[in-house]
Amino acid sequence: MAKARAIVKRRKAVQNIRKITQTMQLIATARFQKCLQRAVASQPYTEAIGHMIQTLAAQGSTDHPLLRANRDARRRLVLIITSNRGLCGSYNAGVLRTAQERWRALQATDLMPELEMVGKKGVNYARFLGVALARTITDVEDRIAYARVAEMAERYMQLYTAGDISGVDVVYTRFHSTSQQRPTVAQLLPIEPPQAADGGGTRADFEFSPPPAELLGRLIPETVKVRLYQYFNDAIVSEQVSRMVAMKSATDAAGDMIRQLTRRYNRARQTQITMELLDIVAGANAVAT
Repeated sequence: MAKARAIVKRRKAVQNIRKITQTMQLIATARFQKCLQRAVASQPYTEAIGHMIQTLAAQGSTDHPLLRANRDARRRLVLIITSNRGLCGSYNAGVLRTAQERWRALQATDLMPELEMVGKKGVNYARFLGVALARTITDVEDRIAYARVAEMAERYMQLYTAGDISGVDVVYTRFHSTSQQRPTVAQLLPIEPPQAADGGGTRADFEFSPPPAELLGRLIPETVKVRLYQYFNDAIVSEQVSRMVAMKSATDAAGDMIRQLTRRYNRARQTQITMELLDIVAGANAVAT
C-alpha cells in the first residue's frame, strides 16, 4: 500500500506541474502574437529607408562619418541581448555562445571588446565567468520603447563619430519563423556603404529637397536607430517563441509521465489486491483444515 500511495503522490505533483507549464505556454503564445505584430510592423519602414539610401547612393552622395571606418580605434563595443527570465530552452545559451565566439575573434585581431549586456541571464553569466561589463540593462521585458533605443543609438553614434570605438556589434537571436531562430552577430556601426541600385537601364533622375548630401545625413542616423530597434524586436519575439516551445515540450513530457505513473499505479494496486486475495484464501484453507 505504501508503494501505491507514493506513486499517487508523485502523479499528483506531476499533474500540478503540468498545469503550470500549460498555463505558461498559453501566456507565451499570447505574448508572442503581440511581439510578432510589432516586429512585422517595423520591417516596411526599415526597408523603405534602405531603399531611399540606395537611391541617394545612385547620385554619388555616400560620404558620411558613420560610413567611414575608424581604423585607429582599438576598442569595439559589443551589445549582447539576452532575456530576464528563464524557461525558454536554449535561447540564452545560443546567444551567449555566439557572443563568446565573437569576443575571441575580436581579441585575435588585437581589438579590445567592450561588452554591454541586456538581460539578467546574461548579466549573471558574465558575473559567473568574472567578465567585466561596461553597461547593463535589466528592465527590458516584452517590449522596449523606440525612444529608449534611439537614445542608445545616439550614444553609439557619438562614440563612433568621436573615434573612441572601431565599431558596434549586436549579438541577438534573429527571428526567421516560428520554427527557426538563429543567434546572429550584426554590425551596427560602421554602416556598410550602400550599393547603388542597378536597374540595367537608364538611371532615373530625381529632384531632391534638401540636397542629397543633407538628406543622407538625416537618413543614416535614422537607419542606425531603426536597425537597433529591429534587433530588439527580433530578440523579444525569438524569446517568446523559445519559451512557448519549451513549455509545450514540458507539458507533453508531463503528460507522458502521468500516463506512465498511472500504469505503474494500476500494476501496484493489482499486485496488492492479488496478495490480499492470497492471504484470504490461505487463511480460509487453514481454518478448514
